[in-house]
Amino acid sequence: MAYDLIIVGAGPAGIFTALELLRRGSKKKILILEKGQPVEKRRCPKAETGRCMNCKPYCHITTGFSGAGAFSDGKLSLSCEVGGDLPELIGEDLAQSLIDYTDGIYLEFGADEHVEGVGHSEEIKEIRKRAIQAGLRLVDCPIRHLGTEKAQQLYYAIQCYLQEQGVELRFGVPCTNLILDKGVCLGVVIEEKGRQEELRAEQVVIATGRRGADWLESLCAEHNIAHRPGTVDIGVRVECRNEVMEKVNRVLYESKLVGYPRPWKNKVRTFCQNPGGFVSQENYDNDLAVVNGHSYKDLKSDNTNLAILVSHNFTEPFNQPIAYAQKVGELTNMLGAGHILVQRYGDILDGKRTWQKELSRSNLKPTLKDAVAGDITAAMPYRAMVNIIEFIKMLDQVVPGFASTETLLYSPELKFYSNRVKMDEDLDTNVKGLHCLGDSSGWTRGLMMASVMGVLMGRKLAQKEGLELPRLP
Repeated sequence: MAYDLIIVGAGPAGIFTALELLRRGSKKKILILEKGQPVEKRRCPKAETGRCMNCKPYCHITTGFSGAGAFSDGKLSLSCEVGGDLPELIGEDLAQSLIDYTDGIYLEFGADEHVEGVGHSEEIKEIRKRAIQAGLRLVDCPIRHLGTEKAQQLYYAIQCYLQEQGVELRFGVPCTNLILDKGVCLGVVIEEKGRQEELRAEQVVIATGRRGADWLESLCAEHNIAHRPGTVDIGVRVECRNEVMEKVNRVLYESKLVGYPRPWKNKVRTFCQNPGGFVSQENYDNDLAVVNGHSYKDLKSDNTNLAILVSHNFTEPFNQPIAYAQKVGELTNMLGAGHILVQRYGDILDGKRTWQKELSRSNLKPTLKDAVAGDITAAMPYRAMVNIIEFIKMLDQVVPGFASTETLLYSPELKFYSNRVKMDEDLDTNVKGLHCLGDSSGWTRGLMMASVMGVLMGRKLAQKEGLELPRLP
């Protein structure tokens, strides 16, 4: 074998797999493949052009070393209640101890020691009381905010450390397939400079993030990798003035609220709240434009943005949840002529589209300057739209003013969490030598839990190498 371990994808899950192996004294020959660029070469031209340039062959915000999360906002959720379903696989106690351990690694590489959402016990009690009255659950989750620009510095330090320790990093190299023989994974197929090449390894880790969810789904179907349909989140990015969110921003920084609005009682939640933040656009391979949000440590806007996501779980006979969400996004993009659509909440209730002149007269100015005013309800599925409207009404009881006429809804906000790959507690799939981690595996959602899954993978591989694990979490 040319390598002991090949990691496909240089997002948090893949990075922390390699990091933990090094921390355990592993002598494995490790290769990390990344279709994007190293941290220092990731550049979004929108800062100069003022509009999304639909970069090819990939979007620099979603692709490259450290993945999409670090270049959107860089928030680390420090509770096992947040970040996906990995605790179901390994247990809540182990998941939480791994979070604490992984958080320590982030601190070693320069993360801010300040933690948001702790203290303020009386004010948190008051917010929780309002949430209960509204039929919502407030999830306790301390947040370590890296900040978009600080996260880039931190991950650059990790990138340099891996290279210094002998980990081979190959950038601009997409993986196109796996090499399998009689139920055993023997390596991967890559494409470089227009030609295919086979790389062999004893162990292969797929950690391609949400960006690679549909690609991994196709691999599962082609190679009979055991999996089941996963969840997709369809929703909007909501933006309002900082004054409306002032108390929640100060006390919690990120209010993680979950509800089950009538009449369908689907799970609806807030996600990725950015005080003083900016709404942003991300592009996928098939020219799908989706909305996201981020916040810097130093640069601040007058607005707060957050996602409201409706979880969709499909049963037989349908088994293409990612394709379904993509179709919703494509229809919305069609209405916006390839751009993100934005609409005022009051206009939705009044049954009318939003016009650009109405945005220019509002107290609330969009931070996504090239978003197109229009009618998101013409593309959003009825069930999802009703869930979002009812959830906003519930949120208004917790944060008075949230459901104001001027509140902005951007669409589409889509989160692809691949079909969930079936694995055991050792993170082994039904294909020997193959492991699937992070958001692309369907088990995690977000920076911290993907990093945790990488740490656990590193430990499992170290044990197979015969390395003794000291008494750590």
